[in-house]
Amino acid sequence: MDVYYVYILTNKNHSVLYVGRSKQLNIRLNQHKSNGLKSFTGKYNVDKLVYFETTKYVNNSIRRERQIKKWNREWKINLINSLNPDWKDLSEYI
Repeated sequence: MDVYYVYILTNKNHSVLYVGRSKQLNIRLNQHKSNGLKSFTGKYNVDKLVYFETTKYVNNSIRRERQIKKWNREWKINLINSLNPDWKDLSEYI
């Protein structure tokens, strides 16, 4: 069974939020962590996984990513806090 992830990353100061989606989240996280300054996440050191959700349908993951990206920062923070109030790095659970 396929699993698709929608996720939120942040930096160590929690000043930047990045929303993405992937079928292979562990590989994608490694890419974020090793990208250097070549991308948005590299430029702002965004590599801490603070939220993720799963779905078995790619279209659902696309819709959900787009939905969350349109949200204001406060709504994204509330979403993170609802499942990860301490903003721990969840990478070890992937």
